[in-house]
Amino acid sequence: MLTISQLAAYAGVTVRAVRHYHQIGLLPEPERDASGYRRYGATAVVSLIKIRTLADAGVPLSQISRMLDADPSAFAEAIRTIDGKLRDEIERLQTSRTHIAQLTAGDSLALPPEVTAYLDRLRAIGASQRMVEAERDGWILVAARWPDRIVEWMPGKSAALDDPQVVRLYRVLSEIFDGDEQDDPRLAEAADIMACLAEQAYAAGDFLHAEEADDDIPHDLIDALADEADPRAQRLRELMRERGWSGWNRMERLAEPPRK
Repeated sequence: MLTISQLAAYAGVTVRAVRHYHQIGLLPEPERDASGYRRYGATAVVSLIKIRTLADAGVPLSQISRMLDADPSAFAEAIRTIDGKLRDEIERLQTSRTHIAQLTAGDSLALPPEVTAYLDRLRAIGASQRMVEAERDGWILVAARWPDRIVEWMPGKSAALDDPQVVRLYRVLSEIFDGDEQDDPRLAEAADIMACLAEQAYAAGDFLHAEEADDDIPHDLIDALADEADPRAQRLRELMRERGWSGWNRMERLAEPPRK
């Protein structure tokens, strides 16, 4: 007959674990002997080894008692069920690890790889880190609203970076927003480039009506994001209106440019 310490050592568990199994009714607690000690026989050792084996395999303690009393068929079915749950949990953890690994670059947060590749190209053409981060946050808003469309839009956005005017625009904006001058004269140059690009797109028929154009919320959020990041964005929109264009993300041609 074994003491609780000897039982725990033989089965490879702690005394605390044995007492916990007693408390939850998983392992019967023997009566004390004349000396006031609890003594455990061979049956208790076998039961404890089975409990430890099932627990080490990942079986929840709440299910172990039922499994110990099950016949071979029911036991096998319970094992299959537990194995399936463990397999699902492993897949979930593997997916989480993949997502965590993708986040090491920072840009991958909430964005597909096509967008992160586009952001890398922005860096390559000379856009500042602040400019890239502003673009990234804007694309996060777009991806959340139109997750199924964003991938088809990216080839056109990437192709636009081959245009020297677009490259110049990003460099000028980077210089403006990285500086401290609130009424930077280069804002006029940026507005001129943007108006020229808008005119070209309008002439080419690229401003076609689409369902996304009528969805006000994301466009309003992107405009607000620019304003919250830097008040000079609002001044840039005012300069665009003077050149016959309204909006920022969703540009619209005015019937007649306002008088200066």
